[in-house]
Amino acid sequence: MDAFFASVELLRYPELRGQPVVVGGRRAPAPVVRADGTREFARLRDYAGRGVVTTSTYEARALGVFSAMGMMKAARLAPEAVLLPADFEAYRYYSGRFKTAVMAIAPCMENRGIDEVYLDLTEVKGGSVALAWRLKQAVFEATGLSCSIAVAPNKLLAKIGSELDKPDGLTVFGMADVPTRIWPLAAGKVNGIGPKAVAKLAALGIETIGDLAQAERALLRAHFGVSYASWLYDVARGIDERPVVTASEPKSISRETTFERDLHPRADRAALSAIFTALCERVADDLRRKDYVSRTIGIKLRYDDFRTLTRDITLSEAAGDVASIRRAAGECLKRAPLDRRLRLLGVRCSGLVARNADTGEAGGLQWTLPFDDPTR
Repeated sequence: MDAFFASVELLRYPELRGQPVVVGGRRAPAPVVRADGTREFARLRDYAGRGVVTTSTYEARALGVFSAMGMMKAARLAPEAVLLPADFEAYRYYSGRFKTAVMAIAPCMENRGIDEVYLDLTEVKGGSVALAWRLKQAVFEATGLSCSIAVAPNKLLAKIGSELDKPDGLTVFGMADVPTRIWPLAAGKVNGIGPKAVAKLAALGIETIGDLAQAERALLRAHFGVSYASWLYDVARGIDERPVVTASEPKSISRETTFERDLHPRADRAALSAIFTALCERVADDLRRKDYVSRTIGIKLRYDDFRTLTRDITLSEAAGDVASIRRAAGECLKRAPLDRRLRLLGVRCSGLVARNADTGEAGGLQWTLPFDDPTR
């Protein structure tokens, strides 16, 4: 999907089409309706505090504002951009609609998140271009939104290709097109070659995917190890044997929050306790919606000096209710130093298993946490 969250917002606020729009921030205000019925929107220049950009329109991207960028940096780059709060309920709704639409044409679908899927078209009748247009039309009719599609021999090339002609793109190519379409691209365009690997490759004089395709196996093995070097060698040639996976089990479910200001475990214990409980409630709700319980509960802390610490505990029986999660996470907190201010707090459930029909909810939340204890 093209700039998915921002595009959903433009359905709600069509007067913003063609303008730089940023979605995100922890305290982004909702638009205000004036007496004449028009809307007044917040501007990025007026934002103050922490938080990151959730997404942005292509007009904002042209100004250098991208997802995961800090809001204050984004404000310096595009002060006049419109700022909107995120509405994840709406995004999930439109996500469900576009996925239902494409599955009616190509039912073999791998879900890759809220705005992206892989489809196996092997058994679907019709030529590649005609199928792609059918899919694009189905998505538009279901949502009013555009998407960018690449039809290619495998998931690796389809992923890269889907980014080549955004927005509203349609790209079709085969293995014979790899030298002309793929090799000129930067090595970092391959999903799985991250910033550290990009820097390491650049130090070896490897900037593009084509450069990588010309590299000797021995050179790659010497610097990246046998397994990753073998993968690099294959992907540079467009080789990817991964199937489209129609079902998968999540490994963990977590919630975390970065505070507007650093909070101290003693001076701000009431606020931290409330935030901690809310995180546990949200994780429990996620588990309930996805029909899982958890064997391992953990916490994540980030201190004011940016050090990050995790602690976890394995339960004798899997649980998914708020009380059990908060109690176990509280035990983890007792094993963590709470002598510095905190900038982030998170709760994580892993070791997931399907919820049994007789899994019940535990009782209330009546126990003391480190945040509640003034002696800590």
